[in-house]
Amino acid sequence: MSDAGDPAVERADEPTATDAADATPVDDPLLSVRDLDAGYGDLQILTDVDLAVADGEYVTIVGPNGAGKSTVMRSVFGLTRIFGGSIHFAGEEITGAAPDSMVHYGLGYVPQNENVFAGLTVRENLEMGAYILEEFPDERLVDVYDRFPILEEREDQRAGTLSGGQQQMLAMGRALMLDPDLLLLDEPSAGLAPDLVEDLFDRIDAINDAGTAILMVEQNAKEALRRCDRGYVLVQGENRFVDSGDALLADEDVRQQFLGG
Repeated sequence: MSDAGDPAVERADEPTATDAADATPVDDPLLSVRDLDAGYGDLQILTDVDLAVADGEYVTIVGPNGAGKSTVMRSVFGLTRIFGGSIHFAGEEITGAAPDSMVHYGLGYVPQNENVFAGLTVRENLEMGAYILEEFPDERLVDVYDRFPILEEREDQRAGTLSGGQQQMLAMGRALMLDPDLLLLDEPSAGLAPDLVEDLFDRIDAINDAGTAILMVEQNAKEALRRCDRGYVLVQGENRFVDSGDALLADEDVRQQFLGG
């Protein structure tokens, strides 16, 4: 008897993403998050979360609203309460380290909201990005202006008067002033007009192509997964799937449950 047309057989032939419990560990990761329990005050949001980013890798975290995606990013940058687990970066444990020390390790962080100094000019914002250095890195400023030409055009304009897309570029530019090894991006396309989103993703691709590892939380999950090396699916503060972006996009369950079909 032929199995042609049998839904069970057809489903067995479909590509499936790797369950988080079966994921192969990343060799010698730049960032390693292990068994992380974290939250705010007495409220625990994350439970046993594992995550890794290799040197130069582009990794995206996706999942439903309230899954704890941004909490992972904030935990890496020292902005949450850690109940258990560990975070290592470039071989050093940074679990619970103060946020203002993270840039010294080589981490850059661009939060979703309030990510520029509205009352300062574009140039002053970028100068603030290099505040820990004894001498201002003129070559980094040139690199940032080359990457985001609109910032050079508007360098004397107050950041609060820029458009949403320009403010996002400024926030990324400021984070790049210290040439971080890993750039954390929390919902970079949030609030942007659709015609600006692709351009922003292209710029993030270019940052990664130049050697900076990326860890990103993104509401535009399908586009983010198309571009990244690997993706993590978080559900209710726990790992659910870990695989390449293409594999996650190809999985029917992932598409239907977490990517809108």
